[in-house]
Amino acid sequence: MCLGVPGKVVAVDGLMATVDFWGVRKQIRLEVVDEAVQPGDYILNHVGYAIRRIPESEVGATLALYEELLQRAEREDDLMAADIRGEIAGAGDDR
Repeated sequence: MCLGVPGKVVAVDGLMATVDFWGVRKQIRLEVVDEAVQPGDYILNHVGYAIRRIPESEVGATLALYEELLQRAEREDDLMAADIRGEIAGAGDDR
């Protein structure tokens, strides 16, 4: 399973953004995002690409859901939490 992970845009430089994922900052590509983003926006990241800007009205609920999933991350048998950890760790890696 592959999940998108929400993150906060810290800076934008052309088609690249620095995005903060719970204290982990990664470079994310912006070519496929559904609308323009700017610092302070939240995006949904999938394999190093911003695929969606999260509307301000949805940010709180989206982050709350991921916080709940990450709290389960200490359980090694929780596959969804493991997938989220992998997405955060791998976001923006050279492929």
